[in-house]
Amino acid sequence: MAVLARELWRAHRKALLAIAVLLVVSPLFGVIGAELVGYHEPLDVAAERLGLEETGLWSGLLPDYTVPGLPEDWAGLSVGYIISGLVGVAIILAIGLAILALVERR
Repeated sequence: MAVLARELWRAHRKALLAIAVLLVVSPLFGVIGAELVGYHEPLDVAAERLGLEETGLWSGLLPDYTVPGLPEDWAGLSVGYIISGLVGVAIILAIGLAILALVERR
């Protein structure tokens, strides 16, 4: 698996670096920019107008892009965005590598 990861890094270095840059700048849009322009998720606004409340069996791995224990100021929210992005990218890459490994076995 380590050999496969090294080969993929060499073959897709630019794309992976672009993903890393996007992860780092994502809080500029998701936290800081949204606050500056007063953006709110449309589904959250609709649910609030209808008087609906969040319920469910599972709220997600990192709900609302937050990490428990981090402060709820812009710095903590920004770090939460980056960590959420890293977790999401890692999950997608792991799934992709697993599928690739299965396909290459055949």
